Amino acid sequence: MTFLWVVSVIVKNVSIVDLFWGLGFVLTAGFYFLKTEGSGPRKVILIALVAIWGFRLSLHLAWRNIGRGEDFRYKQFRKNYGEKRYWWISFFQTFLLQGILMWLISAPLLGAQYYGQNRSLGIFEYIGIILWIIGFCFEAGGDIQLAKFKSDPANKGRIMDKGLWRYTRHPNYFGDATIWLGYGFLCLSSGSYLPVIGSLLMIVLIIKVSGVALLEKSLKEKKPQYKEYIEKTSAFIPWFPKKPPAQ
Repeated sequence: MTFLWVVSVIVKNVSIVDLFWGLGFVLTAGFYFLKTEGSGPRKVILIALVAIWGFRLSLHLAWRNIGRGEDFRYKQFRKNYGEKRYWWISFFQTFLLQGILMWLISAPLLGAQYYGQNRSLGIFEYIGIILWIIGFCFEAGGDIQLAKFKSDPANKGRIMDKGLWRYTRHPNYFGDATIWLGYGFLCLSSGSYLPVIGSLLMIVLIIKVSGVALLEKSLKEKKPQYKEYIEKTSAFIPWFPKKPPAQ
């Protein structure tokens, strides 16, 4: 993260930190894999799942953001703090903070690989894998559907309410949370319980801090028609849309 901060100062773009969020967990899980004993099936399954998730997320964000300049959030911070101060403030506010969060959130990735290497695969592993598959389908599927929707000029200014977006306003965030719940079950399967706090922390951040809550606030301000979408569509957990009230 310190290296990324140096690069961000050179290119004057803090947004690059977002591109490496997924890759950061791939590197972290890989480090844990190399530094813990054994290479049992749980370790192999976990590192494979993290790699697929992390690389896809980073590639998607790179495809979506490269060439579009700095994200509006960081532009606002840069404006608030001033160009002469923000270059070093960004290290503590963004890069160091995300590095610490990555370390804490990755706890189940360590617990699943450090403990219980002699245990055979059990019910918790299968639950974790199923949750991961469901989450990945929602996250990747939601991103693909939204990208296709935005690529059509006729949809400019409209609200995406088709496909997975018909059942939840945030299929990608629901998918991400479900994926981390899956990692939590893989950790539980090793007999390690405390590190699952990392998965719970990630889910709280997704729902209450940097994900759903932040995006909902922005969309309500930018798109008045979003209110109608809120009234008929589940906020997070997928469910059938509500029928409009009879006139």
